[in-house]
Amino acid sequence: MKFDKLCVLGLGYIGLPTASTFATHGLQVVGVDVNHRVIETLQNGGIHIHEPGLRTVVEAAVKSGNLRVATRPEPADAFIIAVPTPFYHDKTGEYEGRQYKLADMRAVESATEAIVPHLREGNLVILESTSPPRTTVDLIIPILEKSGLKAGRDFYLAYSPERVLPGQILRELIENARVIGGVTPDSAQAGADLYRIFVKGEIVQTDATTAEMVKIMENTYRDINIAIANEFSRLADRFGVDVWEAIKIANLHPRVKILRPGPGVGGHCISVDPWFFVESAPDLSRLIYAARQVNDSQPEFVVELVRKALGGDIQNKKIAALGLAFKEDVDDLRESPAADVAAALNKQGAKVAAFEPFKPDEQFDGFDTVLTLDTALENADLLLLLVGHSQFKALDPEQVAVQTPARVVVDTRGALDKSAWEAAGFHVIALGDKKNP
Repeated sequence: MKFDKLCVLGLGYIGLPTASTFATHGLQVVGVDVNHRVIETLQNGGIHIHEPGLRTVVEAAVKSGNLRVATRPEPADAFIIAVPTPFYHDKTGEYEGRQYKLADMRAVESATEAIVPHLREGNLVILESTSPPRTTVDLIIPILEKSGLKAGRDFYLAYSPERVLPGQILRELIENARVIGGVTPDSAQAGADLYRIFVKGEIVQTDATTAEMVKIMENTYRDINIAIANEFSRLADRFGVDVWEAIKIANLHPRVKILRPGPGVGGHCISVDPWFFVESAPDLSRLIYAARQVNDSQPEFVVELVRKALGGDIQNKKIAALGLAFKEDVDDLRESPAADVAAALNKQGAKVAAFEPFKPDEQFDGFDTVLTLDTALENADLLLLLVGHSQFKALDPEQVAVQTPARVVVDTRGALDKSAWEAAGFHVIALGDKKNP
């Protein structure tokens, strides 16, 4: 199938790299976003996302004349929906006394509705947004068929989830395997024809619901693995063990690969997607639910660790919270456990000064952010490493000792050279390390 023009709805962490990559491979692309600030930023030559190499690709796409941005979709040969699918923060579901989070599909619904007036026979529509199983067939098809056209007969429809890692999006977008789930085999083939324009990895064709489930399975698997690592950190704290040493030794087993513990799980994927299984089948997802409970409660464990590090009293103590992104070396703050820790500490009486180098001017409800590391360190009582940004790992502890009176460091990522910091006069408390308290 041949494509000349593509319309990408949603210019976030996935939509913008996708639109730009297609444009640099020769397609005419119109990128659509309902956020006027995003559109204005792009039209003025800027970008609103920190991702290595993205600015270069966007500039090349715009310079080629193949990429335009707008607030509304236009007629095209193919449409890609890449809008957010968060969960609701103000309502939950319940099953046998267990509360679970519900997917907020309003952005997907709105984007799909916006396509209807432009849908023509022979078009291809692809949903990329991570969604609960059966979203394509139960939600997308009824909306698109308001056009009078029949999915799988008059137009092609498929689900193809993104499977990329923040910080490596541009490379993985091209090199990773791509799953195309069509509502019919011809729809899957049409999707494969589109992505083959730039994808070098294997393209696997299946049905839409299988593709939806594959995406959620991938992130749920990681969530459960992180949950057991976080639970191991709590057990190590109880038993007087260094969890980092124990994990390193356990991973010498050829069939064991335990991930790293931390202050919780964040981002738009791993902390969200497992709830889609729980919502869709609460009676069959007890293990998934339990893992979510562990990871969502990990910030509470960190708060208690800080309290103990300060001798049980955090009232009016200044805490320099280093990092607010959900993972290292990205600017993505969505569902960040670091922010949850900072807010909880502030609520309990501490004075939190949080510094996020990738978005220093971002404001949060519940605690204060500062524009520089120096400001965070000034007059601090404790340093709390929440994100293992390269900038923080590279800090010279002897220089830090000059900048702050704090002599206690809580490392929730196992990212600091403990011996170097202790040689500089700091007492370092790593998450899950009670072997040498």
